Amino acid sequence: MELTPITERFVLHWGEMGSRWGVNRTVAQIHALLYLAGRPMDAEEITETLGVARSNVSNSLKELQSWNLVKVVHLRGDRRDHFETSTDVWELFKLIVAGRRQREIDPTVSTLRDCLAHPDLAAEPEGTQTRIHETLEFIETMSTLADEMLRLKPDTLMKTLGMTAKLSRTFRGSGKEE
Repeated sequence: MELTPITERFVLHWGEMGSRWGVNRTVAQIHALLYLAGRPMDAEEITETLGVARSNVSNSLKELQSWNLVKVVHLRGDRRDHFETSTDVWELFKLIVAGRRQREIDPTVSTLRDCLAHPDLAAEPEGTQTRIHETLEFIETMSTLADEMLRLKPDTLMKTLGMTAKLSRTFRGSGKEE
């Protein structure tokens, strides 16, 4: 596949953004390529298109599969594995949020709960106890909000976000923001 200037710019930028989010650059670039291609691609085609090492592509595809962002598909008459990703941006967003929650948020909630349940908590300064409790409460509240928003259909979510932005501007303009 020959990258057009716009596709190349998108793929390269997605790789840069991936790095900023703690994702390997090649992993993010492969995902962007599959997303824009909108069709299954085999590892060799990905390697040639991006000009990266075949081993790097293999490892990156395994990582994308572990996040449920890429799946293996087989094409009739072709024995090679091909890889594809969803082209539905909302579905991808939900998968990314679910994956990050599983890897980052859930372990943090578990650790905070363990800290609060630990018998030695009472020996900690009151401020420490309060901040751990407030952190857990905040994360749980934000997680509940995210869960509810992700249950909405995309159109409903966009309307909800639009109304939320209008309310925020209204409160900010009236000086009633807390």
